Amino acid sequence: MEAVATEAAMRRSGIIQRYRQWMPVTDATPVITLFEGDTPLIPAPALAAAIDSKLKIYLKYEGLNPTGSFKDRGMTMAISKAVEAGARAVICASTGNTAASAAAYSARAGIKCAVLLPAGEVALGKVSQSLMHGATVIAIDGNFDDALRLVREITDEYPIELVNSLNPYRIEGQKSGAFEICDALDGPPDFHCIPVGNAGNITAYWKGYTEYFNAGRIDRRPKMLGFQAAGSAPIVKGHPIENPETLATAIRIGNPASWKQAEAARDESGGMIDMVTDEEIVEAYKMLARLEGVFCEPASAASVAGLRKTAASGYFSEPATAVCILTGHGLKDPNRAVSCADPLVELPPDKGRILDLLGF
Repeated sequence: MEAVATEAAMRRSGIIQRYRQWMPVTDATPVITLFEGDTPLIPAPALAAAIDSKLKIYLKYEGLNPTGSFKDRGMTMAISKAVEAGARAVICASTGNTAASAAAYSARAGIKCAVLLPAGEVALGKVSQSLMHGATVIAIDGNFDDALRLVREITDEYPIELVNSLNPYRIEGQKSGAFEICDALDGPPDFHCIPVGNAGNITAYWKGYTEYFNAGRIDRRPKMLGFQAAGSAPIVKGHPIENPETLATAIRIGNPASWKQAEAARDESGGMIDMVTDEEIVEAYKMLARLEGVFCEPASAASVAGLRKTAASGYFSEPATAVCILTGHGLKDPNRAVSCADPLVELPPDKGRILDLLGF
């Protein structure tokens, strides 16, 4: 009973404490946490029936992290190590989720935070988080890649800590997602499906699976299936995209910082990196909400859209387990949800009219 209580306490204390032996921390590291991690791995039988009956599908719902995205896993590590190093300010470029997470964890740590966002290209839900947490929010006339170039130049010249996924501590924290999946399933899935934008997350998950494999905690590693949006698919097309376009703003990135690492994850696992259209993303977005009751942001649905496309091609020849990473909560981008859903019905306060609409 005591062991169970201890495990429960570790889960509630955040990913650094839960997986401390796997993290680059010491007794001198101040743990800046909002109790991130321990997100649910949700079985999705209705989705599997609609996609491929040979598959057993699970949804890793990262939208239930403290700021609503997977970024919190990396940010707890990045901010903890920044504070340990004596940093008084951090900065990041972002399509929204990194900014929200950096702002929240910086507020928790009591240090300054600045974020650079591409003007007009970030969902309002994410901007509101950064503003509420007290970050200095700067919208630039350019895209994410322009913003990242600027913050790299700034951090090269001034004592401000970069907390994008170029910061290796971000990857160290994000790898905890792979540990949680293996712990929940008592082993790895056969396939790991994930959206690819700046490519830090596919890099991190592969690192986590590899560390568990090398330590003998699992006896194999999954095939990594990464999916970019068709209008922002530099890895698939083999060259940077100068003006990336997709409604999935979280993965609207034309020159991923972790490009080579993503290709390594693909190649070492025997997997693939493919692309899906905005139409395929929206269809998967709606399927998740309507078949499984799981509301994610559009970029998250790229993992399911990719799995669906891959299954339709006949890729899966035998029964298999697939985990789809849903990187952020649907409330990050409510405007997109409203525009994609059935229209709101307005009626007078008339019971008969309401019952007629409902088919009674």
